Amino acid sequence: MAEKNTLSQETLLKQKTTLTPLQIQEIRILEYPTLELEQRIEREIEENPGLEAGEDNEHNAEDEDISNDNEDALQNEDFDLNEYISDDDYDVPDYRTRTNNISPDDKQEDIPFSVGQSFQEQLLSQLGMLKITPLQQKVAQYVIGNIDEDGYLRREPEQLVDDLVFRANITISDQEMAEIINLIQSTFEPAGVCARDLQECLLLQLKRKQQTPAVELAKTILEKKYKEFTSHHYQKIIERYSLSDQQLKDAIIEIQKLNPKPGNTYSQDVYNATAVIPDFIIEVEEGSISIALNNGNIPELRVNREFNLILQQYQAQPTHSKQEKDTIAFIKDRIDSARWFIDAINQRNQTLLRTMRTIVAIQRDYFLEGDEALLKPMILKDVADRTGYDVSTISRVSNSKYAQTPYGIFPLRYFFSESMTNEEGEEVATRAIKNTLQQIITNEDPQKPLNDDELVVMLKEKGFPIARRTIAKYRKQLGIPVARLRKKL
Repeated sequence: MAEKNTLSQETLLKQKTTLTPLQIQEIRILEYPTLELEQRIEREIEENPGLEAGEDNEHNAEDEDISNDNEDALQNEDFDLNEYISDDDYDVPDYRTRTNNISPDDKQEDIPFSVGQSFQEQLLSQLGMLKITPLQQKVAQYVIGNIDEDGYLRREPEQLVDDLVFRANITISDQEMAEIINLIQSTFEPAGVCARDLQECLLLQLKRKQQTPAVELAKTILEKKYKEFTSHHYQKIIERYSLSDQQLKDAIIEIQKLNPKPGNTYSQDVYNATAVIPDFIIEVEEGSISIALNNGNIPELRVNREFNLILQQYQAQPTHSKQEKDTIAFIKDRIDSARWFIDAINQRNQTLLRTMRTIVAIQRDYFLEGDEALLKPMILKDVADRTGYDVSTISRVSNSKYAQTPYGIFPLRYFFSESMTNEEGEEVATRAIKNTLQQIITNEDPQKPLNDDELVVMLKEKGFPIARRTIAKYRKQLGIPVARLRKKL
């Protein structure tokens, strides 16, 4: 007998955390580094007429005597007009981003950088000097547009030809495209630009150098023994071409002089440069550490005074038309938004300062001396436990934030480090282990570099019992290749 299908309803209780739009905005404001916060404030001032920037120390006594004769005029509305007509909005520091965080000299300036041409613009300016047809110029412009910031053209000519047909209705042959690419490679600066890969990039640069025996040999090695060269199998190259150690060394020196990323030549340009503006200013004087937010370019904020005056005028009226009520509702909404934004900025400042003070307290020895070896093991939870904030909040504060110290500008993540226990049972920051590993490899014999097993023994001798796989992990994090690739003649 077939079973009957039945429908039933049941109630299921489930807990789910949902962030409100305002909470999401507060999180984003907390995450902003100084430069992005400045831009966010500028945008908010433009979009919200209820918010304004700048000091206003004038105090108008007339504003204090708000008439209460008609305070019942809007008593049936959903909001209290008096709540939004207060000089507190622009006189009390709580509604500003004012923070006692200026250093004694009262002057914090960011390092300026000049505006120049981008890498793409540099290439296009060179294109204008070539005597080519208008069609070739359009094709060359498209090729340049596909060159990345490292200076490489990482697309095949056939793909570019197809794109030109579909996107610009330009039809050319693969051969014509190859000629345009060769023209850019052979005449444009810097040498090596428009290469498809590293091998071609290095060869393009060698072809423009004076053709000495060392340069000629370097070209031969890159053209015919590139795999052996990149794998540091130098003995195979010596045997294949019957070379002396000095001949090979001279050729390698020529290759080492080349630029593997020719586009970086213009990295100082504003389009490729990243301005690092510290979020904190930390100063040390006679054993005392001062911490300040770098709010030098961030304006003080207040609720728009004109909005308060408009509300006063409406309050003085015995009755209000629908249009006037709509206006009052609009002003209320803008004032609410302005107050929330100011409070969010203040909350951000308080959170950042409290977090930074805790970091400095934990790493006090480092900030007094500037010795990296004095950095203590510290993870996000350590700071969260001391501040009372959630670990996610500490993570948001430490990401993309920088601190200016007497010893340089560092990302906040620099002060965090996991720990391990050494042979004496003491907790040691992994940063100290990495520094020791770096020093050992720096001082090794370049002709006989240490492998990971040998590094394990040497670190153990220094009191760090580290497993081989951990050595490999730290070595990769430090950007250090395996012993075979570190070998030098």
